Parts: sequence; C-alpha cells; structure tokens
Amino acid sequence: MAQVQRMSRLMVKTLRDDPADAETLNHKLLVRAGYVRRTAAGIWTWLPLGKKVYENIARVVREEMDAIGGQEVLLPALLPKEPYEASGRYEEYGDLLFRLKDRKGAEYLLGPTHEEIFTQVVKDQCSSYKDLPVILYQIQTKYRDEARPRAGVLRGREFQMKDSYSFDTTDEGLAESYALHRGAYQRIFERLGLDYRIVSAVAGAMGGSKSEEFLAPAPAGEDTFVDCPACDYAANTEAVTFALAPVDGSAHGPAEELDTPDTPTIETLAEHLGVPASATLKNLLVKVDGEIVAVGVPGDREVDLGKLGEHLAPAEVELVTAEDFEGRDDLVRGYVGPQGLDKVRYIADPRIAPGTAWITGANKQDTHAKNVVCGRDFEVDDYLDVVVVEEGDPCPNCGTGLKLDRAIEIGHIFQLGRKYADTFQLDVLGKEGKPVRVTMGSYGIGVSRAVAALAEQTADDKGLCWPKEVAPADVHVVAAGKALQTELALDVAEQLGAAGARVLVDDRAGVSPGVKFTDAELIGIPQILVAGRRSAEGVVELKDRRTGEREELTVAEAVARLTA
Repeated sequence: MAQVQRMSRLMVKTLRDDPADAETLNHKLLVRAGYVRRTAAGIWTWLPLGKKVYENIARVVREEMDAIGGQEVLLPALLPKEPYEASGRYEEYGDLLFRLKDRKGAEYLLGPTHEEIFTQVVKDQCSSYKDLPVILYQIQTKYRDEARPRAGVLRGREFQMKDSYSFDTTDEGLAESYALHRGAYQRIFERLGLDYRIVSAVAGAMGGSKSEEFLAPAPAGEDTFVDCPACDYAANTEAVTFALAPVDGSAHGPAEELDTPDTPTIETLAEHLGVPASATLKNLLVKVDGEIVAVGVPGDREVDLGKLGEHLAPAEVELVTAEDFEGRDDLVRGYVGPQGLDKVRYIADPRIAPGTAWITGANKQDTHAKNVVCGRDFEVDDYLDVVVVEEGDPCPNCGTGLKLDRAIEIGHIFQLGRKYADTFQLDVLGKEGKPVRVTMGSYGIGVSRAVAALAEQTADDKGLCWPKEVAPADVHVVAAGKALQTELALDVAEQLGAAGARVLVDDRAGVSPGVKFTDAELIGIPQILVAGRRSAEGVVELKDRRTGEREELTVAEAVARLTA
C-alpha cells in the first residue's frame, strides 16, 4: 500500500512571494513551494516534499547504475589530506577546498570528489585481473567552498552527487565501461523527464583521453554550449575547435613599421588606421605558473581565460600586472607584437594560421607594424583554441554557423586513463603473471542539481510541474472546504493509496479553496483531484497539472484512471 500524506500533518509552508535573494526560477519555486529551506549561504535543508523528489531521482540513478553492474558503496566525506597531496589536487583545488584540523593537529578535508579514495579502495581489495572489471558508485554529499553560492540548490557549498568509477585492465575495457555509463545516463535522464544534450568537453585537470557533458538547457544554466542546426555536433564552448588552415603568404610585402601614437588598445589602433579590428592581432600577456606567456588572437576576438586554463591545466594561469613589465625591455605595454619575442612562449589561436598577415605591435612605444606574416616574421610555439566562441562561428564538422545556448551541467563522464592509477601504483596481476596497470573512468551525476534542472525546465507561471517519475506524489487530492467534501477527499485518497498510488491530500481546515488550489499548482504534483461542488453525487474533478485539462469522473472512475 502506498502512503497517503495529509497536508494537515505535513510540514510544509508555502509562500506567495519570491524570496528576496532568489535570482533563478528553481530557487524561487523550491522555496515558495516548501521543498527546501536556506540554512546558510550555499547550504540547504531538504524539507519533506523536497526530500521525496531528491530520493526519487536517487532511486532512478541507483536502478540504472545497478543495471550495468555497478556496486554501491559509501565513502567518508571527511578525508585525510595525504591522498590529495599525492595526486596534486590538494593544491590545485585552492580556495575551493574545505580544510580542517582535528584536535591533534592532523589535517583533513571535506571531499569535493573521490577519485583518490576509490583508487585506494580498489588497490586494497583487488589484486588480480580476475577481480576486474569493476564499477563502484556512491550517492553522497560533496563540499566545495564556492566564493558566491547562487541559484538555490543549483550551486551550493554542499551538494549531493552520484559519482562512479570503473576499473579495467585494458583501454578497450575502459571504452566499454564508458559506453555502459553513457547509455545508463541517457536512460536516467530520459526517465527523469529532462531535456538534455550530450556535448564534447575538455578533461582539464581531471585528465584523461575523452570527456563528455550532459547538459540541461535552461536560462539559469552556468554553462554555455554550442550546437549545430545542420548536423549533430554539440560541444561545451571550451571544447569547440577551429581547424588550422595555412594559406599562401608570399604575396604580402615586407613588414613595415607604422607611427601610431596613443593607440595601446585594439579599438584606438583600428580607429587610427581606419581598419577593421579583425585585421589586427591582439597579444594578451598572461602568467603560466609565474612565467610570462603571450597569447595571440584576431583583434576582434577575446581570449577565453577559462578555456586557456583548461588547456594548460594543472598550471595556474593569471593575467600580468603592471609590475610584470618592470625590467622587461622586450615587453612594451600596449604595443607587444609576436615578432622578436625571443624570451616569451607564444601561443596562438588556429585563426593565426601560417601565411596570414596582421597589423600588430612593433614592440616599440607608439609603434605598430603591418604585413607581419605568421611563419615568416614570427613563429607560433603552440596552437590552442582559446577565443571566446561566438554565435555563427563555423561548425567543426560541417561549417554551418553554430548556435549558443545556456545549460545546467547535470552529468559528466571521463575516460581518466591511468592518471590516478599511476599516482597510487594501482596494479593487478595480469594473465601472463606480470603486473598490469589499471585504467579508470570517472562518471558524475548531480542529484541535487537534477532537482533544480527539472524545476527550471518544467515549471510554468503557476509553479512547479514535476514529471511523474520524480514527483513527491502521484495525485494531489484537494478537499474544496466543506465537511462532506473533506470526507470524500479522504475516502478517495485512501482508495488510491490502497491501489498503490502515492497520494497527497489537502484536508487542511480553515484554508480557503482558492489557497488550496493555488498551493496545488505551486507544489506541482502531476494530477490534481478535486472533491468539490458535486461531492454529494460522488463526482470529482480530475485536472492534469501540465496541460490544465479537466474532466469530471465518479470516484470509481477516478481511482481506476489514476491507478491503471
């Protein structure tokens, strides 16, 4: 028998107005509908209705993980620092890591993710190739000291996540485990009712050979991704590539210096010379682990520092300051050009292809140079896709202009390879009797983020509107107010519960029908059953929360319809 929950006994307090600090739809509605409560910045209490939605999502995740052979474990959230020092991530995480000491001075951290600890568990438990492959997973609270928690449960300092890890002895085995997770994720998000895209991503500090994100398009999303209207290409903006296409630069004349006083910016230079910004070469100076590096992009484009950081991870990337120019006669602020930068590594976007000619700094105050040709007048040390992607940039697959959209990251899968196995010497005895280095995959789903993503995608102007799989109940029975109507509502609720339905029944006394109806729409259970004006006849009204369609049915018909 399914549970019948009476609202007269349910701890739920709905609000008519949005919280003052709420910026996103999920934040507004989850608080207003009584699903969550803010405890502190980035820290949330899951109230009874919210906990039901969270657990329903976790159940779907568990079912699909178990279906591919995953074994659930639970690792501690309080972790010793030594494994993270060994991997280098104790420093790489920087201020995002919650660090603490016990009474004896031993240092610990609150786990942001658990690659290191899972690797140690398998090293302890598995010694032979016969023990592998294995997939381990957990659903657990993670911690990151976000500088600016926002968007409700979407970006908190404490969040709930499913993280799983595959362990194989061969790269082919890793590819199979990756494919199993990819398929499981598709089934999970389809069951949850999420609109999602699978996009190419960069592995960054996680390492590995392949990485894909599962994104839920939503205005509140913090990720920007591109998709092609003409083919199936989709990618995180940090993973978009531009093909390097060398051209014949022999027709360009020799480099020629130009007198360009007071033109330290692309805008002032283009205006002074009467040329488009796209004809100029922008050279941004950054420090990579303290070493000055120049990054070249077309003058009408911006350097994506996040993208650059992902390419160069785990190195730390930061902009230069005025102090960095002191004692560097080869670096003239506002007039830097790649020609003659013998002491500086030069990274360029592929748009700065061999044979292309540019107007750029001449490394002299108030002076630029034209006809500066890549491959003739300067060389590029490394080509990296580092520009901010713009709407209309060509699709890497077919050349069609790309579209930009916002999305919430709800899942991420990595082929990690042997990064952590190398760190912790994770070997098993192979078929030939020799040690074999294990290869790993890492796979995450944001369970609490999925709650927020569903709220963002499915809500309407009346409130939340949950898919049946995750809703806190199947049916919301509303007693319109009078004793007879309340009696009928409780009766039909018991019948529905006895037939296996999950029921929330609004039997609150002294609450007007209007408030009950408003709350029912705000709470967002898929079906609303009203015991109203025809209760004496044993007739109720069934309303579909999403479509708004209404139908009058007898109690028997309603029970049969809702439990079919």
